[in-house]
Amino acid sequence: MLKLYGNPPTRALRVIWLLNELGLEYETHTINLLQGEARKDDFLAINPAAKVPVLVDGDQVITESVAIQLYLAEKYPHGGLIPESLEDRAQMHRWNFFLVTEIEQPLWRIALHTFLYPEEQRLQQDPDIARQECLNMLAVLEQHMQGRRFVAGDRLSVADFNAAYTLDWANEEDMLGNTPALRQYLQWMYARPTAPPTIAEAFAALQGPAAVNN
Repeated sequence: MLKLYGNPPTRALRVIWLLNELGLEYETHTINLLQGEARKDDFLAINPAAKVPVLVDGDQVITESVAIQLYLAEKYPHGGLIPESLEDRAQMHRWNFFLVTEIEQPLWRIALHTFLYPEEQRLQQDPDIARQECLNMLAVLEQHMQGRRFVAGDRLSVADFNAAYTLDWANEEDMLGNTPALRQYLQWMYARPTAPPTIAEAFAALQGPAAVNN
């Protein structure tokens, strides 16, 4: 059975969504990052980078959330989440890279320099700089999505699940106020019956007495 290391509200949500969409059975192994579980020897043997998510499929160990998404979509083609034409596949890859490099990276920098790094390592100006960089790139995606239902081509693809999670993260940082097309798109994606909890819902669930903070 497929094994997924990582749990909401981390990037594991991207993978969970693909697993749900494809109707696959899998085991979830919670890794508590704040308690250092990713740096224990047993997990480092799986991913020396000490990061989640990680998908284990028999002898295959795949890290990096978008790589895992693409692996699942290609291995289980019944979902139709990889475009058939070269042109549409190129656009799917284009926007996947855009999302993780131009939108997710400034969001990650904000998290690092507001609460993840020890206070003495935080750069006070970087969150504001990163925020503006992210807003600029969200405006690019907003323009692209004008009159569009899907990020790439004319049908659902891996890029849509990646986009929804990344935009949900931006929404948590209150960055979608001037992007009506992206807000509508995000609402539409999370209305899918296979959608996992939003990032906000996942954080809220962690407040329960039995929850473990990730």
